Amino acid sequence: MYNPTEQISEFSKTNVAQATKFAALSLENAEKLMKLNLGATKAAFAQTVEGAQAAASVKDVQDLVALRTKLAETQMQTAVGYTQHLYEMATEAQAGYTALAEEAFGVYTKGMAAWVDNASKSAPAGSELAVNAFKSTMAATSAAFDQFQKASKQVVGMADANVRAAAATAAKSVKGRKAA
Repeated sequence: MYNPTEQISEFSKTNVAQATKFAALSLENAEKLMKLNLGATKAAFAQTVEGAQAAASVKDVQDLVALRTKLAETQMQTAVGYTQHLYEMATEAQAGYTALAEEAFGVYTKGMAAWVDNASKSAPAGSELAVNAFKSTMAATSAAFDQFQKASKQVVGMADANVRAAAATAAKSVKGRKAA
């Protein structure tokens, strides 16, 4: 016999499990970002101290110009490195959230299909049209999600290629300045 209370309870348990996974993933990503920012702050402080010490030992204008160029290159390298690391973290986090969303949608779709099947077995005669309409709606929703997912992956792939190209150009620019 069809028991909607059990299905609602199972649905609630699944939602709690998904929310727990989402919260854990969010905390993990926040911790990674915090570590990155703390490391960047320490590196910036160390570079500032090093720059101040080097500036204190400058003896003429040529040394000052050379120091300024060196410090600018170092800061550019640091900024490019930080940006690349931040982008990699964001990409990794996005992949984690995408996988979680796909899993949640799969569980939801399977649960809804089971609910419709169970409900249709105990539905009164003549309700086949409504059940079929609901099944059709579920199939259309699933197909739309699949299309959205494919389009999102294409956009992410294009954005990834553009960011990597920009990072490579910035890295070449920094190297080109060093050679000059």
